[in-house]
Amino acid sequence: MRIVGDIQHPTLKITIFKNGNRFSVKFEDGTVEQTYKFDDGQGIESIPDVKKQIDAAFLKKVTEGIDTMKVTRLSTLKRNAKEVREDEFPEII
Repeated sequence: MRIVGDIQHPTLKITIFKNGNRFSVKFEDGTVEQTYKFDDGQGIESIPDVKKQIDAAFLKKVTEGIDTMKVTRLSTLKRNAKEVREDEFPEII
């Protein structure tokens, strides 16, 4: 898999990859990411074809998904965080 392009966005890092007959588009925002794969034969043969798919409606759904992923991640971190007592110090060797 190799990087073949990117798409400028104000808050997301969007990278286009090519692997054989498939393009992958990865959307990153800090600690979460989503990847979508597009196979040849779906009308996507080139980087401009990929970019055409990443329209406003698609980006809106991606952003909503990323927001949900962030909430899910924070929830599990809070739920499973080890409680640290104030009088607890790390062991010094």
